Amino acid sequence: MYYIKKILEFSASHRLKLSYESKCESLHGHNWIVTIHCKSKELDENGMVVDFTKVKQLIRDRLDHTNLNDILPFNPTAENIARWICEQIPQAYRVDVVESQNNQASYEKD
Repeated sequence: MYYIKKILEFSASHRLKLSYESKCESLHGHNWIVTIHCKSKELDENGMVVDFTKVKQLIRDRLDHTNLNDILPFNPTAENIARWICEQIPQAYRVDVVESQNNQASYEKD
């Protein structure tokens, strides 16, 4: 099994829709740090699990300097963002999302 890890950073705003009052319901921004873990039993024709540039294009280029509420069709919690990113890349099996030093979430496929 081959493994790679791609770390991306992007800036984006969001506001959460919550069942309780929170300052996170107001529009605010983060410098998100995302770690995407990918694996494959075999390498592609270029000798890669997945091209790092393709991962960047699929994720960072779509989300950087956006309001995530306008881009993503769900409540953009760190947990939901981690799952969505993992679903965008077939080789991904785990995604870690850091919205601040003290707030991190992970999603891993079964």
